[in-house]
Amino acid sequence: MKVVIALGGNALLKRGEPLESEVQRLNVARAVAAVATIARTHKVIVTHGNGPQVGLLAMQAESFPGVRPYPLDMLGAESEGMIGYLIEQELRSLLPGRHIVTLLTQTEVSRNDAAFSHPSKPIGPGFAQQEAEHLAGARNWKIAQDGAKWRRVVPSPEPLRILELPAIKLLVDVGVLVVCAGGGGIPVTVSPSGAVRGVEAVIDKDLAAALLAHQVGADALLLLTDVGSAYANWKQTDARPIHETSPAELRAHTFAPGSMRPKVEAACRFVENGGSLAGIGLIEDAAAILLGQRGTIVRRPESTLDFTRGSGLTLS
Repeated sequence: MKVVIALGGNALLKRGEPLESEVQRLNVARAVAAVATIARTHKVIVTHGNGPQVGLLAMQAESFPGVRPYPLDMLGAESEGMIGYLIEQELRSLLPGRHIVTLLTQTEVSRNDAAFSHPSKPIGPGFAQQEAEHLAGARNWKIAQDGAKWRRVVPSPEPLRILELPAIKLLVDVGVLVVCAGGGGIPVTVSPSGAVRGVEAVIDKDLAAALLAHQVGADALLLLTDVGSAYANWKQTDARPIHETSPAELRAHTFAPGSMRPKVEAACRFVENGGSLAGIGLIEDAAAILLGQRGTIVRRPESTLDFTRGSGLTLS
């Protein structure tokens, strides 16, 4: 089976943790252990979030007087390399002899996407409201509340096409474990003549993962994060986890924008476009989600693919 595994940026760098390299390395090691379990018996493609990391790089870029800050597309490329390096290194330790590559990936968006006029994607660390407002004024940021904190928000246009898709398919077909489309991919526009240019935006990792999974013909898409499942009536007294569901049933619920809503939308899109299974849940539950035992499992009612049959995948 072919499985796309999307690792959430907040799961690789948990909320409230210091934005330090060793913290990220420890979290990546924990995440990759779950990925390796699946990769031993299935073809795996890994993608990941980059919201905390690209926000930190943006703040670092603004700390040099006399140098214009690097644009978000270049910072996205930096984060793809940095996070991919950590993931690839840990995978090589757990899967000796396996060919593993990190592929710098560009994702096409439309220059006319309405998201450019309505920034909504949180990046970087959270701040108290007063500090966030001060930074917004000093650095010309747009900010929005994210839980108890305030964060910078940037445009998040719809992913249309992954430019490196043919290369990804070739690598997967010959047995290479590919880490790609990190942070949703580097946002670019493509002119009628084929000229490629980066744009000031961050693509939603979950929607890009759904696009990637569909276009590579994956059987399953796992959206792994720091919560155990999607919840109906989240934060209400009658909140309950959603386990087995269909896209139509899942779309009947309301989910928080910027957190669970993109994951739900990604899961629904993948299954509606022919995917057999989409799962949402904790990184450490990855194998159990694939087996339909944990998390939120989204399938088409007529789907009959069984990931437990003949896969050799077991839980310890």
